[in-house]
Amino acid sequence: MIKLLIADDEPLVQIGIKSMLEWADYGIEICGTAMNGKIALDMIEEYSPEIVITDIKMPIMNGLDLIKNCRETYGSIPLFLILTSYEEFTLIKQALSYQVVDYLVKLELNAETLSAAIVRAKKRLEELQASEAMKRGGGRPLLQSYHDKFFLRLLHNLFESQEQFDLQVRDLKLDFSDRCYLASHGEIHSDTAGQMDNAKQVNLFSSSLQMLREILGRHLPCYVIGLDMRHFCVIFHFPSMEELNLEKIREAWDNACQMVHNYFNVWLTAGLGSAVEDAMSISETYQEARQSFNLADKDHPVIFFEKQDEDSRKNAFNLGIFKTDLTRAFEEFEADILYDTLTEISELFAAHPKRLLQVLDGACSILYLSMSLLPEGEENISRIFSDSPDGYRSIYQMNSVPQVIQWLNTLRDGLCELLRSKRVTYKEHVIANIQKYINNHIEDRLSLNDVAAVFGLSPNYLSTLFKKTCSIGFSEYITQKKIQRAKTLLLEQDLKIYEIADRLGFESAFYFSKVFKKVEGLSPREYLQNRAAEPEEE
Repeated sequence: MIKLLIADDEPLVQIGIKSMLEWADYGIEICGTAMNGKIALDMIEEYSPEIVITDIKMPIMNGLDLIKNCRETYGSIPLFLILTSYEEFTLIKQALSYQVVDYLVKLELNAETLSAAIVRAKKRLEELQASEAMKRGGGRPLLQSYHDKFFLRLLHNLFESQEQFDLQVRDLKLDFSDRCYLASHGEIHSDTAGQMDNAKQVNLFSSSLQMLREILGRHLPCYVIGLDMRHFCVIFHFPSMEELNLEKIREAWDNACQMVHNYFNVWLTAGLGSAVEDAMSISETYQEARQSFNLADKDHPVIFFEKQDEDSRKNAFNLGIFKTDLTRAFEEFEADILYDTLTEISELFAAHPKRLLQVLDGACSILYLSMSLLPEGEENISRIFSDSPDGYRSIYQMNSVPQVIQWLNTLRDGLCELLRSKRVTYKEHVIANIQKYINNHIEDRLSLNDVAAVFGLSPNYLSTLFKKTCSIGFSEYITQKKIQRAKTLLLEQDLKIYEIADRLGFESAFYFSKVFKKVEGLSPREYLQNRAAEPEEE
């Protein structure tokens, strides 16, 4: 079970939290309570709780110092929920910089608000634990990167099939069973960020995005995805079209804009699309949201899609016709294909010199796709625009189509040079991640199509690349790894041959024995007999 620690200097608060929920129903046990941050820190070292609820003000060591110490010592876990009073709101800004999950106002604390916070903490914990497991044991690219790439593919309609979408949803443990989706595209603005160093800017925008995520999540179920340091997307979802509540969405946005401004002195703008019934159509509502976003400003920060705007929105460039070439260029590191595709897009833009908003929207879509599909995307793109004072964000200040085309050509040339210089390295990186993923899922039924879908590659390309890089076929590699695992199970665990065959995904014990003999030169039973006959080492 998940362990939870309560740190508060008021015994009544401790008792209230302990009795407010049936903790076992959440898979949680309370491992202890502490009267101050120093005791809590000692108990965290002893019990290793995954979640801590802490008062922000306590004697000896306050909640902020407790969180800071844990971040420096233990990293991202334990997760923290902070208890606060109204007059302590100025401290929440600092707490959010330590990536706390939520803050709870004591006077408003009840079973419903506590339950919602615990559910959010458990969701964040699952993501972090999966990410840490990948770091330790290898596997596909780290969860957040994989998570973000999934959503970028979804927003830009880059999935090759429903099957590929379903496989990645399953692998990321996401839920897209609802029948109503509505996307937003937004930006965080600051009048003072330009005077800060990069670290402070990152802290400002990441903390603002985190608060936005928490506030919107309190109002409605949604996914919030950071696109770059300042831009983000929100996907609201409802069980059905009948349960869509536009007034509640507006209320959520108004509250988020006000709260983020009050805490961080930044302001938000956002555009929203119209609702769609199918998750695979989210790209449609997102395209509308991006176009609506272009109409938002400080006085009108949130713009909803309206039917009378539909004709102007139809003038948006449909980059979907280039998606096959763009995804192939990035996934197969084909600089020539990327150069030709982006050149064709530049020529398309040049043919429409009066459609600045649509050209800007198209260029930004290419920017986000590049960040998503390129390893270390944002870092590499930042280097491409290192000579510009605003870096790649200079795209947001362009006021003519020729300027946008010049920016896009700079991006094109830099990306092509990068792909040419690192093509071999990137391909090896992809195969290494695929091998680790196979090793971590060796007891699953692994097919070429499934693994290719997880990594967003075409099966034919994966098969060819794997053979060329590893000097062994994809299926042969999986077979060898399964037999290696079978040998370990035969020697170290008291399992029957048919049980091992089933555990490793073979269709029958007979087929397992046949494959085992082909690889090892003897049957599983003969292998066991030979090992049993070997003299023990002294």
